[in-house]
Amino acid sequence: MLVEPTKKRSRIREKNEEVILKAAEIIFAQRGFGAATTHEIAQAAKMPKANLHYYFNTKEALYVHVLENILETWLSAAHDFDENHDPASALENYIRTKIELSRTNPYASKIFAKEIISGAPYLETHLRKVINPWINAKAKIINDWIEQGKMAQVDARHLFFLIWSMTQTYADFSIQMSIVLDKNKLDKTDYETAANLIIKMVFAVCGLK
Repeated sequence: MLVEPTKKRSRIREKNEEVILKAAEIIFAQRGFGAATTHEIAQAAKMPKANLHYYFNTKEALYVHVLENILETWLSAAHDFDENHDPASALENYIRTKIELSRTNPYASKIFAKEIISGAPYLETHLRKVINPWINAKAKIINDWIEQGKMAQVDARHLFFLIWSMTQTYADFSIQMSIVLDKNKLDKTDYETAANLIIKMVFAVCGLK
């Protein structure tokens, strides 16, 4: 079966963009937006700088795309967090997924942390447009569970803040944790231990078993 040229070009474009974005995540996480250069990113992606700029005209455009991809991935971690689930399973699945993302994609969290600490100059509008409606919807689900007597009274938004901070710290400060635990790096068991403890703490606050 012959592949249409436009579809073939589309797949090539998607593959190249994916390679660039993965390389950009590493460089932005290590160097920060200001110090990172498209030359370094192109080298990490193993392609000419001109090819990188064919897909992303500026460093700013590439950086914003990386940030938006990070948020999209994190929001999809709660894809089954809805009123059809019970609070215990919804919260446990969300926490375990967030911890797993910290383990498998730590650069994303480091980039996000740098951006927020800098005052979110490139992300503020996107946060207001995307995150606020998302957390309002999730907060409504939690508040409905509270009204139905399925969990204890908690501030839903602050509950999410705490979950974010507890799970993402295992990406942002993994080096510190490795040193304290006298390891070269955290292993999968460390992340599982963290997830289990975070779930116990959240369940205790929320009155869940």
